[in-house]
Amino acid sequence: MNFPNDLYYSKEHTWLKVEGNIGTVGITEFAQSELGEIVYVELPRVGQTFKADEIFGSVEAIKTTSDLFMPITGKVIEINAALVKEPELVNSSSFEMGWMIKIEIINSFEVNSLLISEKYKEFTGF
Repeated sequence: MNFPNDLYYSKEHTWLKVEGNIGTVGITEFAQSELGEIVYVELPRVGQTFKADEIFGSVEAIKTTSDLFMPITGKVIEINAALVKEPELVNSSSFEMGWMIKIEIINSFEVNSLLISEKYKEFTGF
């Protein structure tokens, strides 16, 4: 199981990569392994703003559907359009090609409420 050190993690199993005031959001390797084969990803529209912990989309696996929760407050500036045709990228490359949205970070101090990799690893029991 991979827990990259340069990311922040939510207890709802999303990850956040911060680059200046831009954040990239996806679901963790742990989350996708628990869900199984992902067959559909529903993402928000560019321009939508979400508060921390609000639902911004969903992923559908063969046996279940799971909501996606925003790790911090932000405005969607880009979606990963490749996931429409290839939702399985979330399974095969959850931290690289399987990212879901890019956001303009509105409240950067909220990053402090997220877990670093070691704490997320403990949270998941690894």
